[in-house]
Amino acid sequence: MTRPVKDATRPPADAILAEIAEYVTRHDVRPRAEAMETARYCLMDALGCAMLALEFPACAKLLGPVVPGASMAGGARVPGTGYELDPVRAAFNLGTMIRWLDYNDTWLAAEWGHPSDNLGGLLAAADFIGRRRPLGMGELLGWLIKAYEIQGVLALENSFNRVGLDHVLLVRIATAAVVTAMFGGSREEVVNAVSNAWVDGGALRTYRHAPNTGSRKSWAAGDATSRGVWLALNARRGEMGYPSALTAPTWGFQDTLFRGREIRLGRPLGSYVMENILFKISFPAEFHAQTAVEAAIALHPAVRGRVDSIARIIIETQEAGVRIIDKTGPLANPADRDHCIQYMVAVALLTGDLRAEDYEDDVAADPRIDDLRDKMTVAENERFSADYLDPDKRSITNALEIFFADGAKTDRVEVEYPIGHRRRRAEALPLLNAKSERNLGGRFSPSRRGEILALCHDPQRLEATPVQEFVDLWVV
Repeated sequence: MTRPVKDATRPPADAILAEIAEYVTRHDVRPRAEAMETARYCLMDALGCAMLALEFPACAKLLGPVVPGASMAGGARVPGTGYELDPVRAAFNLGTMIRWLDYNDTWLAAEWGHPSDNLGGLLAAADFIGRRRPLGMGELLGWLIKAYEIQGVLALENSFNRVGLDHVLLVRIATAAVVTAMFGGSREEVVNAVSNAWVDGGALRTYRHAPNTGSRKSWAAGDATSRGVWLALNARRGEMGYPSALTAPTWGFQDTLFRGREIRLGRPLGSYVMENILFKISFPAEFHAQTAVEAAIALHPAVRGRVDSIARIIIETQEAGVRIIDKTGPLANPADRDHCIQYMVAVALLTGDLRAEDYEDDVAADPRIDDLRDKMTVAENERFSADYLDPDKRSITNALEIFFADGAKTDRVEVEYPIGHRRRRAEALPLLNAKSERNLGGRFSPSRRGEILALCHDPQRLEATPVQEFVDLWVV
């Protein structure tokens, strides 16, 4: 039986709450040139992913106000649309768009996630604020670096997925902290907002795993970043916080949801995460499979004319890849398919490419895909798992080898670092720019697209641009 705590003396804020609050209210990250440059690419890439998502009806149907016709004059605009909403709902809209296709940037650690998920809340808040007082894009990029850092550093040593909780918990925490400060919140108000974000607990990962994988995984980040904005606004109204939200015996997050383990920050908060972020450049695929798809595309010429004679396919991956995306049996929807390494490899072998459209029902109906899936074996390579966890490597290796019925086989193709990794950044940036140009092309005229991209590629002019003028360019 739980022994009640009788002493009602309110404790000081948990160390992590205090450190996050100190960081967001007092630490200046903007002198970090590499972080600011990378933040500019992250902004451009995330908004491009959002524009591409608008082409998919399953995403578009979730957007707009909660109640049809409800808008807010002078509120926050939703890029790529004509919606003008309160900042909480606008954050849900943009956060959902950015995340929908699993094409935005990624962070892999003990816990993985997508730090650009926070942009939904940050840009909605910035547009709302910027229509009331001066706020420049340089300041927004600085806030974005801080949101990335909070989410990513918390992920370094704390594996929430191991206790069944979804990583969007960290989006809610990072957005709540940063948006509170954006609205002028004090250190104490940041502590209050972040403590409430922890008290909210965490969503279950049910919707990310077989046999329940579904579209909620594509709007969960929008939900989390919008909740962060809501908690920030509450804190600014004077709503109280809970100083030992993490450490309170029995009732705190650690005892209740983290099996008694201590939540820790993996390193001091600075700009490490932004400087080491992973971009998804060539194709929308769960990141543990990115190098597997690269290998499959490399082998496409060798199998193109003899798909029917393939006898078996060996995929070597990391432990996380086995645990998250190794799936057999029928795949029920696009969300199921983009988290199945066998499906992604099959499409890439057949077509030499992998596009967002390839997860839709009409493509999945091709019987050759499931035929190839049935011939695949997915196995953990312990070296890949060790290198994945090695802080000096942080590789995401996959290897692929194909055997034919006549006894022939392809080369074993091993890809260690995906093209979006920092170690391949020079190779990646021209392709990242091309990705953004393609993604904007479906939503804007050539002249508007050129205006947006020219601004994004001019760091000094972008940083000096008021946020509301930047958002003006994205309104349709």
